[in-house]
Amino acid sequence: MKKSRPILWLLIIAAVASAGYYGWQKFGPGAGKTQTAQKGPPRPAAVPVSVAPVQKVDFPVYLTGLGTVQGFNTVQVRSRVDGQIDKLTFKEGQIVQEGELLVSIDPRPYQATLDQAKAKKAQDEASLANANLELQRAMKLGEFATAQRVDTQRSTVAQLTAQIAADEAAIANAQTQLDYTQVKAPITGVAGLRQVDIGNIVNASTQTGIVTISQVEPISVIFTAPEDQLPYISEGQKTGALKVVAFTTDGKKTLAEGKLAVINNQVDTTSGTIRLKAVFDNKDHTLWPGQSVSTRLLVRTLKDATVVPDDAVQHSTNGLYAYTVNQDNKAEVHKVKVSYAIDGRAVIEEGLSPGQQVIVGGQFKVQPGSLVSTAVASSDPAQIKVRQE
Repeated sequence: MKKSRPILWLLIIAAVASAGYYGWQKFGPGAGKTQTAQKGPPRPAAVPVSVAPVQKVDFPVYLTGLGTVQGFNTVQVRSRVDGQIDKLTFKEGQIVQEGELLVSIDPRPYQATLDQAKAKKAQDEASLANANLELQRAMKLGEFATAQRVDTQRSTVAQLTAQIAADEAAIANAQTQLDYTQVKAPITGVAGLRQVDIGNIVNASTQTGIVTISQVEPISVIFTAPEDQLPYISEGQKTGALKVVAFTTDGKKTLAEGKLAVINNQVDTTSGTIRLKAVFDNKDHTLWPGQSVSTRLLVRTLKDATVVPDDAVQHSTNGLYAYTVNQDNKAEVHKVKVSYAIDGRAVIEEGLSPGQQVIVGGQFKVQPGSLVSTAVASSDPAQIKVRQE
């Protein structure tokens, strides 16, 4: 029994040492090194990005600007005679037709003048008839009537004939003044706010009108363009009227499409711009006189232009650049030159070729040579404000 106890303790110590060594190998600081060394360094994860193809398409070039809507014709209706307003037959804001009655002015003084002119003519016609009879009697007397009497009677007939012509002119003038008491719309358009009320006295000499009428079908927009674009505008006008699109001032809503009608005859030297006038049918009255709008003038169309989504073009201190994805799914950087960026698309003059895949999303995680995983971006570019690079 005494000899077996040391052997038992030696076995226990050996078992504990074996268990400690196993635990150190399993969980100690050197654990896993052998496996790691066998597997090698971990492979970097691919960066998820969105891509779109570089396209070769016809690209419309627009010039943007700010314009003001003006009535195609604007008339301030005034009275052409003096008198008191008896009736207003229009409503503010309504569309009035050419020749439609707007205002009635007291016609009685002008009716009396017309009646007086007609009476004067009747009186002179009676005198002329009597003078003709006297002339006929004198001529029948033959040698018994003196030549002086015949000549005098002929002169009287001529005077009365001229007087009747003057009476007819006076009647026509009086009739015109009477007609002016009925104020009618000179054009078809929208009536504005009236400036006088029933019962007021109006005068032909006053500058204050009764109402303003603006023609809104068609309607015009006045806007400007840089003078350096004038050659392109003039060249485009030779083949036909250039298209003009009117937007709200924030550029988010299309209001109407029209045609360029007039290029002003001189350039504004102080601003270096040329004034232009576009005409719109405006059947739905989306444009209103005095309204401010944003305009886009289609100057020309670039044939077979290299086009990419605008989001593909990135900015840096060294200029513009874009990332493409090669056949090994690795990112490559290209310096690019952009001529135009319109409606979410950019025209590339240098740096990219049709058929390449450009990265349009996720570039902030990409470096040259980065492994990427691609997804096709939406083919509908976001509508953005037009700008010229």
